[in-house]
Amino acid sequence: MARRVLRLLAAPDKFKGTASAADIAAAACRAAEAAGWEAEPLPLADGGEGTLAALGGANRRTVVTNPLGDAVSAGWRLAGETAVIEMAEASGLQLVGGAAGNDALAASTYGTGELIEAAIERGARRIIVCVGGSATTDGGFGALRALLPGHLLRGIELVVACDVRTRFCDAAAVFGPQKGATPAEVKLLRRRLERLVDMYAAEYGVDVAEIPGAGAAGGLAGGLAALGGQIVEGFEVVAEETRLLERLEGADLVVTGEGLLDAESFNGKVVGGVCELADSLGVPVLTVAGDVDRDSPAPPVPVLSLTERFGADRAWAEPTACVEQVVAEHLAD
Repeated sequence: MARRVLRLLAAPDKFKGTASAADIAAAACRAAEAAGWEAEPLPLADGGEGTLAALGGANRRTVVTNPLGDAVSAGWRLAGETAVIEMAEASGLQLVGGAAGNDALAASTYGTGELIEAAIERGARRIIVCVGGSATTDGGFGALRALLPGHLLRGIELVVACDVRTRFCDAAAVFGPQKGATPAEVKLLRRRLERLVDMYAAEYGVDVAEIPGAGAAGGLAGGLAALGGQIVEGFEVVAEETRLLERLEGADLVVTGEGLLDAESFNGKVVGGVCELADSLGVPVLTVAGDVDRDSPAPPVPVLSLTERFGADRAWAEPTACVEQVVAEHLAD
């Protein structure tokens, strides 16, 4: 009787700053195939940057307004009647040169609203907006201005995929400094968000103040919730869209991981989600991380740290080669 070929599913998040999720998945697959396994790459994300790529990548481009008012060509995806928009493509911090080049008070999500409008005009009836990596703390006010009048969203299913649970008004203090806001500007931004809570309640009948995740992307999630959007955990959206559970069934091993593993990795993020689903099916998991945060509690699953195994310099310089080697070693055991 022929021996059954073992099957590996490579389902990592990105190793931020060093390698994409697709690169890491491909490295794990190379190791598996060299060992005689079948291997399937399934790069994942949790609603932040990289989610568009995980859901198939851009197949449309639209010129919209960047956070500080300049034109930018933003990629997005349309498949059937479902559109996927990554707000960082229109309103991301990287578009203005990072925190040093940003104007935290002026940065607007207007371009994200323009992308949503473009998707509707091209026939989308379901729109997934991935929020993360923003330059903005405008509470989504810019996006709503681009979408007014609000009847544009009638009959549209708007899904807001995020990877944080920050409250609306807390976005200023939690994320503002990362976007270049001074302490004085953080206070001003919070007051603006507090005024928007009242405005959204008066105009749309939605209290965004206590919605978990409404502070994502500087409150963009809350602004879209005011228009009827549903805020959901990004990993759940990606898992459903990529049929992760179906692909896990029958796997003999799943490899997951991310660049820096910490306590949040098991709180609605890719690593924790993959481990939970795999455990429910009895599929073994190999978790690989670029590094493990020593200040966080010990992870609930065994983790291979590339930094511990190869040293920080090589782990940063050659993450895919390191992943390929540790997966090969694991399969050879």
